[in-house]
Amino acid sequence: MGLFSVPFSWINERDVGGQYNYCSLTGGTCKFQGADNDSSIGSVLGRPTEDIKATYTIGKELGPGQFGVTHLCTHKTTGEQFACKTIAKRKLVNMEDVKREVQIMYHLTGQPNIVELKGAYEDKHSVHLVMELCAGGELLDRIIAKGHYTERAAASLLRIIVQIVHTCHSMGVIHRDLKPENFLLMSKDEELPLKVTDFGLSVFFKPGDVFSDILGSPYYMAPEVLKRRYGPEADIWSIGVMLYIFLSGSPPFWAENENGIFNAILAGHIDFTSDPWPKISSGAKDLVKKMLNTDPSQRLTSFQVLSMSFFRLILL
Repeated sequence: MGLFSVPFSWINERDVGGQYNYCSLTGGTCKFQGADNDSSIGSVLGRPTEDIKATYTIGKELGPGQFGVTHLCTHKTTGEQFACKTIAKRKLVNMEDVKREVQIMYHLTGQPNIVELKGAYEDKHSVHLVMELCAGGELLDRIIAKGHYTERAAASLLRIIVQIVHTCHSMGVIHRDLKPENFLLMSKDEELPLKVTDFGLSVFFKPGDVFSDILGSPYYMAPEVLKRRYGPEADIWSIGVMLYIFLSGSPPFWAENENGIFNAILAGHIDFTSDPWPKISSGAKDLVKKMLNTDPSQRLTSFQVLSMSFFRLILL
């Protein structure tokens, strides 16, 4: 087994309600709760297809996605509620992307502040990822409601986010799509945990690996991504963009269209003259500049970010 691989025969072993969906590694017969009567081997997960509705009741839509939708789902035995991300196979360009997303989520299982995958199911038309439910909504909605955060509140948020990314990087994962929409709150309570989700663009990496795919969300893309030569430093850039937004309510690189945004990112000019920046501390601005250094080799690492004086604010 590879360093980061997850055997797909184990994929639903951890399913809730005491029902185990896995093939015995000792050569026994494969048994799948809710397996289709005319089950065939799924093209994505590589094991017999299953009817997710045999285990879960699918409820209201929680939100749309690029390749499908997320619904509320309820376990029929326990009554426990989860989020079910349904990915339409006909919309997939590369089946390996979903397989990798599942592998990465299982690889990160048990880590704090990361949305946990409870089970993966495949039928004829779709792949269904059952994940823990974060009922508090997206961090983006909080930002919109507030306009922008105080430095202390921004420091508190940033520390959690950087710790999450430090965990991912230390476990060999680059997220590649960090943005407020991909951070969820467990409930409407401000004090409850923030969790990262959507590993659909994420990738495993080893030190020295260089990637060339241009992907992510335009406002948050690092310049080296646009140049098709990047590594984990690109995640730090995305968090730097988020910090700028936390403090000001606006993105640092903005234009009317994607090409304009990309040109602004490559130019790397950061506006600290518009409101509320004149009122923001030099420590906060210094951290933003160091996270948004256009040279990835000079950009702060996650560990270095956590060592910055800006975080003393949350200890006052």
